[in-house]
Amino acid sequence: MTTSTAIGIPRTHFVSDTAVLTRRSLTHIARSFDTIVTTAVTPIAMMLLFVYVFGGAISAGTGPYVNYLLPGILLITVASGISYTAFRLFQDMQGGIVERFRSMPIARSAALWAHVLTSLVANLISIALVIGVALLMGFRSGAGVRAWLGVAGILVLFTLALTWVAVIPGLTASSVAGASAFSYPLIFLPFISSAFVPTATMPGPVRWFAEYQPVTSIVNTLRALLAQQSVGADVWVALAWCVGILIAAFVAAVAIYRRKAA
Repeated sequence: MTTSTAIGIPRTHFVSDTAVLTRRSLTHIARSFDTIVTTAVTPIAMMLLFVYVFGGAISAGTGPYVNYLLPGILLITVASGISYTAFRLFQDMQGGIVERFRSMPIARSAALWAHVLTSLVANLISIALVIGVALLMGFRSGAGVRAWLGVAGILVLFTLALTWVAVIPGLTASSVAGASAFSYPLIFLPFISSAFVPTATMPGPVRWFAEYQPVTSIVNTLRALLAQQSVGADVWVALAWCVGILIAAFVAAVAIYRRKAA
């Protein structure tokens, strides 16, 4: 016998309902592809600025500075992109779209998951654009397939974690500005990490914060994978941060969504 949800919709419909709503969201993205390009513009501008203006004054190993810089830029790309997730979800909430979906015979959570999966696809496209520009700037990696799969896996996990964080203001904000403003601290966080310079060059308190905040372990892991170096304990710290943030944000977002759907 098929188990049913509280509104009588078979749980087996969840996948098909989510797929339909995800196609709807992706269609909107395709019609306004400039949002993906805009998401990539700021990280690309930062990469150009740091490599061609500040790169000569920064000591960060023997390889090209773009190789050192790219992992942090990729995280900034994700942090920039998730603001659009919060914005699109806020618009659907305020426009009554989500309320309309809840009145239809579809899985309640499908609308939420559609936004999450759309965010994942859009951010991966933005990441690909940034990597493409980095290659033009001289980025090179001898990493094999397994290392690149590891990089992709961490970026996907990081994107999902921050996307569920973005869902919370998307559901609770009272204005468009409030829905997207939460991303600014997330964009700023890589600047106080090993993303741009080694943490050893920082003064005491700043260095302590930089070494123990989540971005540093994630950046170090990505950098080691791309450079064909040992990831050490950083990979476990990075995974713990990503999974921990993902679980906490998911639980909070689902609780808020259920309360609003009640």
